Order: sequence, then structure tokens, then C-alpha cells
Amino acid sequence: MRELVPRGRRDGTMYHFAVEDRESGALVASVHVHRHTGTWGIGYWTVAEHRGRGFATEAVLALAEWSFEERGVQRLERRAEAGNLASWAVAEKAGFVREGTLRAAQTNGNTLRDTWIGALLPADLGLPFALPYRPAASDLSG
Repeated sequence: MRELVPRGRRDGTMYHFAVEDRESGALVASVHVHRHTGTWGIGYWTVAEHRGRGFATEAVLALAEWSFEERGVQRLERRAEAGNLASWAVAEKAGFVREGTLRAAQTNGNTLRDTWIGALLPADLGLPFALPYRPAASDLSG
């Protein structure tokens, strides 16, 4: 991490932030956005004793707004191991829409696991897109 985070900031592919409690200054969470093969993703974790208090959701929303407004990101993806309800709860509270399940998309302890994927768009936060957006007229599934 000592090299990865500074290199990501320099080359514009990763922005990583510590989240501190406003009153105590204690580290309560971490959030980051990263670009991977043309897509921007967001990640986060919360210190165990500070979970359930809204720190991650507040940080995710702030970082999403910054990403859309300052970095020109048009879509943020959140991927979490299928079944990770706590992680997905943060994403949903921040406005992410679950789009599906990617089969065998990540490894956990030498085992392939399914991954939930969802996205947050600028419009989900009342922000404009930098490019015109034309949603699909219909869904092939139904």
C-alpha cells in the first residue's frame, strides 16, 4: 500500500482516503475509488467497533459526489462477495442499485465465489452526466 496509493494518485487511477470521527479524530473507516479496465469502482471498510453508525455510508456518498463532480466519473461500480449483507447495506444506503450476480468472479481462500455488482450514476445523486445518456428501451429478460 505504501507504493500503490501514492502511485494511483499520481497516475489518476486510485484515490484512497481515511475517514476520521469528527469529534475524536479516531480512524473509523477507509474509502477509495479506483479505475480498472475502463470502469471506476469504489471500495470501503469500517473499523469493527464503529460499524453500524453511518460512517461508511457518509464517506461513500462524499467520495461518489467528488468522483462525479471533480473527476468526471460517469459510473461507479460496487462489487461485493455475494451474501455480504453488511457491505451491500452500505452500498444501498448510498444509492447503489444492484444489477446482478457475477458467477465465480472473485477468489476467497482458494475458492471461487460469486460477486454482487451494482452501480451508482450521477443522476442517482441529482447530478448531471458529462455525456448524454440513453437508457435501453427495453430489457431482454422479460
